[in-house]
Amino acid sequence: MLLYLTEYLTQFHSGFSVFQYLTLRGILGVLTALIISFIVGPYMIRKLSFHQIGQNIRDDGPESHFSKAGTPTMGGALIIVTIAISTLLWSDLSNRFVWLVLVTTLLFGIIGAVDDYKKLVYGNSKGLSVAQKYLWQSIAALGVATFMYFTASSPAETTLIIPFFKDFAFELGMVGFIVLSYFVIVGTSNAVNLTDGLDGLAILPTVMVCVALGIFAYVTGHIKFAEYLGIPYIRGVGEVVVFCGALAGAGLGFLWFNAYPAQVFMGDVGALGLGAGLGVLAIAVRQELVLFIMGGIFVMEAVSVILQVASYKLTGKRIFRMAPLHHHYELKGWPEPRVIVRFWIITVILVLIGLSTLKLR
Repeated sequence: MLLYLTEYLTQFHSGFSVFQYLTLRGILGVLTALIISFIVGPYMIRKLSFHQIGQNIRDDGPESHFSKAGTPTMGGALIIVTIAISTLLWSDLSNRFVWLVLVTTLLFGIIGAVDDYKKLVYGNSKGLSVAQKYLWQSIAALGVATFMYFTASSPAETTLIIPFFKDFAFELGMVGFIVLSYFVIVGTSNAVNLTDGLDGLAILPTVMVCVALGIFAYVTGHIKFAEYLGIPYIRGVGEVVVFCGALAGAGLGFLWFNAYPAQVFMGDVGALGLGAGLGVLAIAVRQELVLFIMGGIFVMEAVSVILQVASYKLTGKRIFRMAPLHHHYELKGWPEPRVIVRFWIITVILVLIGLSTLKLR
């Protein structure tokens, strides 16, 4: 919205043309989201506490978590709303990629909000049934993937890029693109949700991966940078840098209150929405496989649950002391802050490896 205002004001003073620069609007997206989070965050926490919208703790979870019962949850709603406001203020609203990532994030955030609401109303930690959750996630993901395929303006937008290899790329076709995109969106959404089990564990890796995808978006949407780096040029995709900035600002603002010991939890409304946002960003910049690398912590958490369930059903034995993986290390005696920080450090390393694929080809 403000982009159009600054375009109008440029006719009166040329200085307003600086707002046309994508990098500046990305920075303003970060700052706007941070300011909103710092202002609204304390008020939101007070309101959630007043209405007793508190977290229900699993009976079979680590004993150290029992003291967290009643901590305000659904704080992810603040993240989603803040991202939306900041993105709408500073991005080009005629850009379809902006609407794709924003609508996907909102849709999955709504699914998460319903899940959180059912948990609070019925006083248990189950929420929506697995079947219900995957049904709505599948409808949303298939709809987004189909829209992305049929609105693609160049073959590059539906081509699978192989990291570290300059000349290896595969045209997926309609079925291949939609199926891959579906699994990326739904898989990332649920993987982030599974990771969101300790204070601040999920939000900072989400921010780091999103910033990295913002870098990919910027160079992919810049014809000269794309040509120099040997990656496909996708016209207009650079505009999602503003969304990435908004998510980074909102995420860091939330971490201010979510850092150990947390004053508020994200809830499914935040985890599912942010995970889906990362998934559709990776699809838009054609870096699905790089997302798999950079989001390695999310992958590890999801795989640990899959392996645990499969092992128990097939052999009656558990591989881990408890799944997701972060609980395994807690039960091994690691203090919660140690698990969190070490997972953050691993994410930094994986994000740097992912970014290296821009040049190592």
